[in-house]
Amino acid sequence: MRYVWWLVRCQPWRVLRGTVVGTAWMIGLSVRPYLVSRAVDDGLRAHDTRALLLWVAAIVVAGVGLSYLGIMRHRTMTFVREDATARSAAALLRQLSRIGAVLPRRLAAGEVATVGGSDIGYTSQVLTMTGPGVGAVIAYAVIAVVLWSVSPLLALCVLLGVPAIALIIGPLLRRLERAESVYRHQQGVLTTRAGDIVAGLRVLAGVGGRGLFARRYAARSQDLLAEGYRVGAVYSWIGALTVAIPGLFLAAVVWLAARMAVAGDITVGQMVAVYGYVATLIVPVWFLLEGSYGVIRGRVAARRIIALLNLTPDHVGGTTPQDVGGPGNVPGARRPLARSAPVRPADLYDPACGLAVRDGRLIGVAADDPAEAIALADRLGRYVVSDVTWGGVPLTEIALDQVRARILVADHDSYLFAGTLRDILRGRASSADGPAGNGDGRARAGNGDTLAQKGGADHRITAALRIASAEDVADALPDGLGTPIDTRARTLSGGQRQRVRLARALLAEPEVLILIDPTSAVDAHTEARIAERLRVARAGRTTIVLATSPLLLGHADTVAHLSEGRIVATGTHAELLEQDRGYRQLVARGGDALDVEDFTGPKRALR
Repeated sequence: MRYVWWLVRCQPWRVLRGTVVGTAWMIGLSVRPYLVSRAVDDGLRAHDTRALLLWVAAIVVAGVGLSYLGIMRHRTMTFVREDATARSAAALLRQLSRIGAVLPRRLAAGEVATVGGSDIGYTSQVLTMTGPGVGAVIAYAVIAVVLWSVSPLLALCVLLGVPAIALIIGPLLRRLERAESVYRHQQGVLTTRAGDIVAGLRVLAGVGGRGLFARRYAARSQDLLAEGYRVGAVYSWIGALTVAIPGLFLAAVVWLAARMAVAGDITVGQMVAVYGYVATLIVPVWFLLEGSYGVIRGRVAARRIIALLNLTPDHVGGTTPQDVGGPGNVPGARRPLARSAPVRPADLYDPACGLAVRDGRLIGVAADDPAEAIALADRLGRYVVSDVTWGGVPLTEIALDQVRARILVADHDSYLFAGTLRDILRGRASSADGPAGNGDGRARAGNGDTLAQKGGADHRITAALRIASAEDVADALPDGLGTPIDTRARTLSGGQRQRVRLARALLAEPEVLILIDPTSAVDAHTEARIAERLRVARAGRTTIVLATSPLLLGHADTVAHLSEGRIVATGTHAELLEQDRGYRQLVARGGDALDVEDFTGPKRALR
């Protein structure tokens, strides 16, 4: 509810206007019964045509006024809800960008999609209570006072009847909240499962697992269906009681008023007015009950939003400007000052495995376990807590924004957003400044390739595509670089997507580039071209290639063999093939009888 209150405080004048208009509309509903009673008593019973016409005209004017107030109420509350939705979406987007790589390890993609897709809307619906909800409470009090002037007995019936309705429906609302919480969680899990299946549908079809996952999804969907029935059953009872109880309440009050009219305690006009007041009272009662369900659903949704907003980046040391004033931060709290990154390119060292990365070299790392290679990339890229040093300075003590600007970890399966191929690739290519960590603003690419800034963005993109051996990707598209590509680039093959990702990483021109298995989905001829061009393009800058491909490792200045979490051997590719049997088995995919020249000599490009 504090989160909802924050949404209210962000637009106080609009909420106040909605409250005033909603209250005026609710109270205005009780004006017409009064006018009708006066028309009956002063016009019909007194046979006064002029008075009757005047009261009828007043009823018409009141109807027009109520229509205008209803329009303004709906319009204002729509603005309130849309503003709250936009603010929640902006807060979530800032949070997602702030926590970055932590998110996939903390929260499933389906949960994030559910929060961003529907929970922010349910939370915004709670703000309806600030308009018609407040007006309903005030209208209830006004009608009770008016009825007191007619008959204290009728007023007591109203004052006691509405709380009785709340007492009856209250337990159902609490049960609904519990059921709604479980349902929303299972919905997020199922959304995640659906996303995983869609993303891997081609692979599942290839390995014959499509039917298995379809059956698992169907079983999980049935569980969600059963939970949805639970929510629907409770809500149906609430809906039924919302209509039935006020109806019974109205019948009881009208019966009592009719008995009093027969006994002469009230006039016929007052009896008609009492009916109108109580019938009008059904509207605010309905708003209150409907609002109660909205509040429950909104509280469940707000908890999920807050759970996402409470996620914090891994405490990998250092601070960034974005950290100040973020969720969970105390204003004015002292934070340790981050140290600056090395002014010049420097060496990286990871004590955990013993890997030393000299500046300006192309380093290959062959890991027995792919998970160890990814863990090494996370440590060198400062995505986890580690003892890695950069130029002798602990990496976790350096300002995070400096690390991100100069060290890039490029995963072979990193996300590709929708847009034209040019938009997907360019990143910093359109920047007027030189690339991060590259003082002269250009990078040698050899064989006529260049990423020179002065050559223009498209020229740099074309050069990067050539280095990644991805020219055919752009050539095959109908509009070349201007061709729209859908989310995740599903219209491209796996090898094409991988080469586009490599070109995008090259265009960022980081000082340190860490590539995770960048050529696993391409053929040997393409891989050989990429390996040769990559070495020339990144000459003089640090590049770490985590792979077991002999074609890539053969072009590295130094190769390290990572086994059981430690570097067990280092040297050139040829040296390790001669001296390290485990390395030879690894790069030969388990083979042991192949000649060294098969991996280092002229035959290399054909393997």
